[in-house]
Amino acid sequence: MDQKVIDIGGVRVPPIPSRTIGMGAIALIIVSGLFNTLYQIQPEEVGVVLRFGRYVRTTEPGLRAKVPFVETVLKVPVQRQLKQEFGFRTVEAGVRSTFSERQFADEAVMLTGDLNVAVVEWIVQYRVSDPYEYLFKVRNLEGTFGAMNEAVMREVVGDRTVTEVLTVGRQDIETQVEEQLQALVGQYEMGITVEQVVLQDVNPPDPVKPSWDEVNQAQQQRDRLINEARAEYNAIIPRARGEAQQSVLQAEGYALDRVNRAQGDAARFTAIHEAYRQAPEVTRRRLYLETMQRVLPQVGGKLYLAEGASGVLPLLSLDALQQRIASGAPSPPPAAPADAGGDR
Repeated sequence: MDQKVIDIGGVRVPPIPSRTIGMGAIALIIVSGLFNTLYQIQPEEVGVVLRFGRYVRTTEPGLRAKVPFVETVLKVPVQRQLKQEFGFRTVEAGVRSTFSERQFADEAVMLTGDLNVAVVEWIVQYRVSDPYEYLFKVRNLEGTFGAMNEAVMREVVGDRTVTEVLTVGRQDIETQVEEQLQALVGQYEMGITVEQVVLQDVNPPDPVKPSWDEVNQAQQQRDRLINEARAEYNAIIPRARGEAQQSVLQAEGYALDRVNRAQGDAARFTAIHEAYRQAPEVTRRRLYLETMQRVLPQVGGKLYLAEGASGVLPLLSLDALQQRIASGAPSPPPAAPADAGGDR
């Protein structure tokens, strides 16, 4: 059987056998079937399989198969951290990220509890916890979640003064917004977990920013003066307390010394009185001699004679004796008594 040659624009193309065309069609169907049967799930994803639009199963990461032309697969990033930005958008992320704020100022302008205005920019980071709820429970989940964020943030900021919002209350605002968002997400069965709320930037509106900066400078100066006063207080008061305690201890020591001396004098007087009661004459004589021993060394070179003395006896010079004893010199021999009759 002769094959007919087809002439197309001057190009002679031999005819293709019908059998070859049939085999090519079958091969194309097989390749298309394989392409629609196998699919790849990345490590940070799961696959949600639908059969005619109805949920069938969830598949884990790896190479998986499905019924071609009957089942479809939706990939959900369950291990990837997602985020939404409010008051700004990241145009280009990198070492020096580029942000845009012009079209999103309405999201950031909020009224505080003391009827002031603050510009609040924040980020919400979340993760998909239930792929089925994330896909099918809430229509337009991203938009609904964004509206939730704005509503909760405005409520929390509206319960605080502008000073708390701009300064000391930022951590409390982040914590409270995160807790309220998680409660709403669970109530609406959105299948996500709120991991962190970060206040990116909080400022007063541009028209009043210079006045606000002046107020901040005044508050910083006030705090500095307070800290200096507290430092001086902590330096002076403990020293004064230590000095007072030292004076009290010295007074107590002096009182104890006086009491001990008085008690010793009293005990000594009691002992002397007891000895005097037992031997009056001996005690009187001993007291006299002890008194003379204390008094006579202080009279110098003077000589005192007892009343009614009949003669002068050579007396030992106590002062000279004490000086010789102190210097270690030998004592002179006692002078010989004068002859009663004198020289003849």
